[in-house]
Amino acid sequence: IAPYATLFHWDTPQALQEDGGWANRRTVDDFVAYADLVSKRLGDRVVSWSTHNEPFCVATLGHEHGVHAPGLQDLSTAVAVSHHLLLAHGAAVPVIRANAPQAEVGIVLNLTDVMAASPSAVDAEARELADQSVNRWYLDPLAGRGYPDALCAHYESSGAWPSEGLVQTGDLATIAAPIDFLGVNYYFRSLVRSAVVPESQNLVRTEHERPERTAMGWEIYPEGLGALLRRLHHDYTFQRLYITENGAAFDDEVGADGQVNDPRRVAYFRAHLAQCADAINAGVPLAGYFAWSLFDNFEWAYGYAKRFGLVHVDFETLLRTPKRSAQWYADVVANNALPSPSTETVANTAPNSPVSGGPA
Repeated sequence: IAPYATLFHWDTPQALQEDGGWANRRTVDDFVAYADLVSKRLGDRVVSWSTHNEPFCVATLGHEHGVHAPGLQDLSTAVAVSHHLLLAHGAAVPVIRANAPQAEVGIVLNLTDVMAASPSAVDAEARELADQSVNRWYLDPLAGRGYPDALCAHYESSGAWPSEGLVQTGDLATIAAPIDFLGVNYYFRSLVRSAVVPESQNLVRTEHERPERTAMGWEIYPEGLGALLRRLHHDYTFQRLYITENGAAFDDEVGADGQVNDPRRVAYFRAHLAQCADAINAGVPLAGYFAWSLFDNFEWAYGYAKRFGLVHVDFETLLRTPKRSAQWYADVVANNALPSPSTETVANTAPNSPVSGGPA
């Protein structure tokens, strides 16, 4: 077991938030000082450092839509936050590398395969804007290309671009500091519809949607992961890719026999890992995969209501019971390969062994 550390996973100190948080450029310097302190202390033991996890969620969900902390709803603020997060990443990379020269340094983005819901021109236009907002707004500057021109123009024309001085001389060069890997969090594709044409007038827009969804309401579309990996390899030059999060929440329950059978999660992992294998065979530099997650845990705004874990947690007693998916995934890890159907059938009958409770 090796530690892959993330320095910032949405947990802005309250004192900094009261001073503007990530909307304040001074937070960049605070983050770099924090990265310096932590990497000096733990740099001899951590093999991999991620600066940020999912800056899109911090900027857009936290500052534009208000569904995550700090709960703001202002697009201009969200744009500033996204820039400062990327700037803090780039400024911290050489600091971490100096303190932990044997470790790799990168960043984790939540990315998606963006598709138009219909062949219509308006959906194609909406798809392009969504792709730039979710994917390219972060990928392009990390790759040294700056921010996408079309989205910058869209922000400016809509009055959402912050006041002058947001992107200062040298910022884009700092953001583009060379990294050792890009972490990719993938859960679902994005099927984009334009708001120009009402849904009731264009029902073809829903024909490509799949009915199977997770407990989060997310469409299950493993092909999107394969398409995303191939695109990253084709369009960018990141040295290595990791799938840093991939998984599914379902309404798991402990059965009368004390076992947790979760065949839908097994099927989810199997389909997505098969896409990873195909991508590797196609030359994609995919170096690792992290299942989300080991335990049922605290899922942000959903609290403890959504279960992503390979291990079931009784939140009253803290008793932990490995689910069917835990054993299946352990076999995958041990063999570095997907099991054959015959092996999987035998494994289905194996019992789960509860693990003693207590804090994780």
